[in-house]
Amino acid sequence: MFNRENKIEKFKDAETIIGASIKVKGNFHGQGNIVIEGSLEGSLKTDANIFIGEKAKVVANVEAQDLMVNGEIKGNVKVKNYLSLGSTAKISGDIAYSEMSMEKGATINGQLFAISETEKKSIKNSVKEDLEK
Repeated sequence: MFNRENKIEKFKDAETIIGASIKVKGNFHGQGNIVIEGSLEGSLKTDANIFIGEKAKVVANVEAQDLMVNGEIKGNVKVKNYLSLGSTAKISGDIAYSEMSMEKGATINGQLFAISETEKKSIKNSVKEDLEK
């Protein structure tokens, strides 16, 4: 979905989009790509990728394959593959990641944990179990 050279290859196939004027509360568990431009409170898990826009505010634990953050997250974050923090990203919570890039200006108030190959599989299984519930 995105990588260090080309941060977003495409997001046309996003399954869920929460627009800038939208405020929602609830638990979002899915398998497709998710774009958050508004506000979300609850939990956010997907077996795919998440993009959090510059003005977005997320109060939730977040789990994804790849995650690109330009807005604010208050909650713990688990990213199986690649985490990209833009210059306007603010995360208050612990972060578990495999690979990460962080632009100047991004802030983290929490601990960083590198994920091993075994833990990557555990995260993927956790998301699938939640989807089956």
